[in-house]
Amino acid sequence: MSTFATIRRGWFLMGSDEGQKGERPVHPVWVDAFQMAVCSVTRDEYAVFVDDTGHEEPREWNNSAFDGPDLPVVGVSWHDAQTYCAWRSRREGPVRLPTEAEWERAARGGPDGERYPWGDEIPAWIPNGGTGPVDGPWPVMLGRPNRFGLYGIAANIHEWCSNWHDPDFYAESPALNPVGPDEGRRRASRGGAWRHTFTINRTAARSSLDPSFRYTDYGFRLARSISGHGRPRPR
Repeated sequence: MSTFATIRRGWFLMGSDEGQKGERPVHPVWVDAFQMAVCSVTRDEYAVFVDDTGHEEPREWNNSAFDGPDLPVVGVSWHDAQTYCAWRSRREGPVRLPTEAEWERAARGGPDGERYPWGDEIPAWIPNGGTGPVDGPWPVMLGRPNRFGLYGIAANIHEWCSNWHDPDFYAESPALNPVGPDEGRRRASRGGAWRHTFTINRTAARSSLDPSFRYTDYGFRLARSISGHGRPRPR
């Protein structure tokens, strides 16, 4: 099952001035230490869940473009991802989807302001130079990890986040461990996707989708809370 990397606590600058309006303003955010899965949930991992629970199979489950054991599971709704998290939690201890702030903190790998999790340039190992669409998602462990040890983050598939999406939320976001607005119509997601013109997104780029939709470029990555994180340091 999933291997996790510890994302150290700290302040970071969330958002970007070069993207869409919803990425502004750039604002300081504190995120407590937590753990993030080093890669997104795979087809093989999700198959165990389907077999064990009888949960409805993802969209295009039998499509050969998506059935490799080391490919990310796709075609899952936000609700499917939540059900999977509850199942994994009963078996192995609490896991969940990351908040949008946690996701961006983890994807940045530490430094503020860089465009991608690996720096300001698209890394050479990204298939087709980051230009899509390509034939389908690639294996979750392809390439090299970012500075926090995470593979494939911001590329390959959109990853569901836990919170509701609001394009204006940054203007009123709390500084400490923001969890998003109290309500909404779409759930937040992050990362590029294999079927778009660009298969890698800037780290700050935001996206969202109706939580009931099952798109074949949507999957998810697990997170775990850590207790005893201490008080925020002054910025």
